[in-house]
Amino acid sequence: MHYRFATKAQYRLAQITDCHLLASSEDLYKGVQPARYLAAIVAHLVQQQPDAVLLTGDVTQDHTPASYQLLCHIMAPLSCPVFCLPGNHDDVEQLAWLCEQAPFRPERSLKLAGWQLLLLNTKGDTPAGVFMPAEQQWLQQQCEQTTAEAIWLFCHHHPAPLNCFIDKHGQLNQAQLWQSINEQPRIRGIGHGHAHYAYHRRQQQVDIVGCPASSVQFLPTPDWQTVDQGPQWCDWHFSANGEVRWQFQRLNLSKSSNND
Repeated sequence: MHYRFATKAQYRLAQITDCHLLASSEDLYKGVQPARYLAAIVAHLVQQQPDAVLLTGDVTQDHTPASYQLLCHIMAPLSCPVFCLPGNHDDVEQLAWLCEQAPFRPERSLKLAGWQLLLLNTKGDTPAGVFMPAEQQWLQQQCEQTTAEAIWLFCHHHPAPLNCFIDKHGQLNQAQLWQSINEQPRIRGIGHGHAHYAYHRRQQQVDIVGCPASSVQFLPTPDWQTVDQGPQWCDWHFSANGEVRWQFQRLNLSKSSNND
């Protein structure tokens, strides 16, 4: 099942990841109110009017129906479609319910002029990611069937080591993922969440882009350290001519209400 956008020269998408919402909008995650931070991003995006929003995993922290209902309430002001993929903290059944609520959509394959965006499921039974055989087959089929000149992947878990503590919860079978990527020369890059910090690097001629969290950031250190830098996300610009750009974004909010 594909979602096809109207043809135009350029598309702007906003990637939001690792929201870690809890049942109440007042609840704290690592010292911040994640609902407040996410709502601030959404209010900004309502003014910017992107073509779509991508939620790339760990949208809630506590797996409760109330946290997914809160997410639905926060995202409701958006007029663009919202697409989701699961992270290690997400409940698959709750995500399925979420994708039936406006403005959410269930598609994992998005067609934007000369681009095909594919949303991968790397959720496993542990916090680490797994690229299951069924997902490998789905990726191969999508790449073979699309007529797009360029393909970009999104997933939750980081696809290559970051040399910090989060690697113990990284992609377990990275070799299989990279084998699938290398078999498809039109795959230009992969965007992900999970790491809670912004970075870009290239591996095997493929761009890897880590999206900062909307909640708190993790420092890329051997031990687990968190820092409150305000709500963050990543803006993506996909052009019909095959060009792609991304920009990490941050909002400056008063921190006082996080400590009320």
